[in-house]
Amino acid sequence: MFDSLSAKFSTAFVSLRKKGRIKADDVAEIAAEIKLALLDSDVSLEVTENFIARISERTLEALPDINKGINPSQQIFDIVHEELVDILGGSARRIRYSKRPPTVILLTGLQGAGKTSLAGKLAKYLKDQGNTPLLVASDLQRPNAVTQLQVVGESISVPVFAPEPGNGVGDPIAVAKAGVKFAADKLHNIVIVDTAGRLGVDEELMMQAKSIRDAITPDEVLFVVDAMIGQDAVRTARAFLEGVGFDGIVLTKLDGDARGGAALSITKSTGRPIMFAATGEKVGDFDLFYPERMASRILGLGDVATLAEQAKKAFDNEAAAKLESKFASGEDFTLDDFLQQLEAMKKMGSMTKLLGMLPGVNSGAMKKQLENFDEGELVRTQAIVQSMTPVERNDPKVLNGSRRLRIAKGSGRAVSEVNNLVDRFTSAQKMMRQMRASGGRSLPPGMALPPGMALPPGMGGNSAAGPRPGQTPPKKKSKSGNPAKRAAESG
Repeated sequence: MFDSLSAKFSTAFVSLRKKGRIKADDVAEIAAEIKLALLDSDVSLEVTENFIARISERTLEALPDINKGINPSQQIFDIVHEELVDILGGSARRIRYSKRPPTVILLTGLQGAGKTSLAGKLAKYLKDQGNTPLLVASDLQRPNAVTQLQVVGESISVPVFAPEPGNGVGDPIAVAKAGVKFAADKLHNIVIVDTAGRLGVDEELMMQAKSIRDAITPDEVLFVVDAMIGQDAVRTARAFLEGVGFDGIVLTKLDGDARGGAALSITKSTGRPIMFAATGEKVGDFDLFYPERMASRILGLGDVATLAEQAKKAFDNEAAAKLESKFASGEDFTLDDFLQQLEAMKKMGSMTKLLGMLPGVNSGAMKKQLENFDEGELVRTQAIVQSMTPVERNDPKVLNGSRRLRIAKGSGRAVSEVNNLVDRFTSAQKMMRQMRASGGRSLPPGMALPPGMALPPGMGGNSAAGPRPGQTPPKKKSKSGNPAKRAAESG
């Protein structure tokens, strides 16, 4: 979503980095570029002007000290980063749990913002943390809203309280009250109430949402907003704040191709933090909103912290420890191990999305490679490996022509693709052996074996590591093609 804004920030700082000494005119020039980038990304004019004023003021005040430093442009970059974090909310805000369960969470917002889908994502997120959530279907106006919530609840194994069929039948206020009572009786510690939305802000919507709020006295009122609606997000959020009131904001469709100005405008305009963000269509595409991480992504610094968290969730600790032990003991990395890694990577979600969290992805060459990345490559590779027998996975050397043809037919791929995979895997095995033999010394500068993976004495000595610098390796003696003569030579 922030690709365009991130690219414009990068362009602005490229010109600044070329300047050895920063002048007031340079500050005004980059401020104008940043202002244009923000306005073009649908950030509200009020927020943009305050942001630019703050950056200009802080930079001009610190200009004498900035020019004394080795890298003046980096210090201005740091100021911009700090101010971006500030307009995004400063720090992550978590749910306030009630001292007397259940904790009641009320979802409000316009129709089409994705409240019902988000109710399921929030329920799964809380369930994964050890809670026992209950979903309450109080949206009785939108066609099939109750059915949709029941389907979502069933898919994540979370119960749904739905005494009314919906489609215009039933009292949403009575359903919400009964749902909270049901949760207390059945010992659910969290209740998520899904309410009806409208196509636009109107008095009837506000009155119904306010009545439900007064009836159930929620611990958290979350305003669900579509991140793709642009500048209208601020107007809608202010209307809901005045009419119903809310404690936090949840952004949906953050994976869309809109300009993303809502995320940068809504917090400063309402004084309420963005608490969660939905980044995809899957139920698991949901997490806490971290302002600092989002600011880093906008400025092209990536989001390695989120990437590490997702990897930790996807990779089994026991399997990782086993692989580390295997590497240290000198065993070869097999295609079975490779298959486990592929399955873990698939659990992490879209590879394009994951690669997008790496620093510098908005640079021209890397961005083009990311756009051309084929998500189906993992599936095709997995199909080839799964078409092999256990013996073939453990020892790829047995893969002769007929075996490769059988694997190609079994996976629905060409023989050339099987050959390519085996060749790449063999090269990776050789690299692993070299790393092991040199104790990590054969790796590129700045890389080494992880702690705890140092090789035991006797492994990786000079004999394994090859000849010393300046030493000519001994030439291999050629053998005769005549069996009798070869036997005589060896004797």
